[in-house]
Amino acid sequence: MSRQVVFLLKELEFTLQRLQLWQDDAPSEAALASTQPFALDTLEFHQWLQFILLERFRVMLAAGEPLPTAVAIYPMATEVYKNKLKEHSLLLDVLARLDEELSGKPVDRLQ
Repeated sequence: MSRQVVFLLKELEFTLQRLQLWQDDAPSEAALASTQPFALDTLEFHQWLQFILLERFRVMLAAGEPLPTAVAIYPMATEVYKNKLKEHSLLLDVLARLDEELSGKPVDRLQ
């Protein structure tokens, strides 16, 4: 699983850059310390993907820790981008594949 997850994390990074959602400067420590799901109170969703999800998964992989299997990133992304589904279709696809790889279950994708 981890080889495919590593590939998908790199693809996620590339997709965020391609969609011009990648940031060079990290949000404040306070913003990153949010305890809300997806840090919705302090970060935009793409910031959460870049600065929390990608970072945590890379640390977990480097340490040989098990990755979460109960994930629902794709459904959250479809909610966040519900008014821009077409514009974010590449990102949504990567997140659906990441959910599928981590959970081992198919994701019910929007048409």
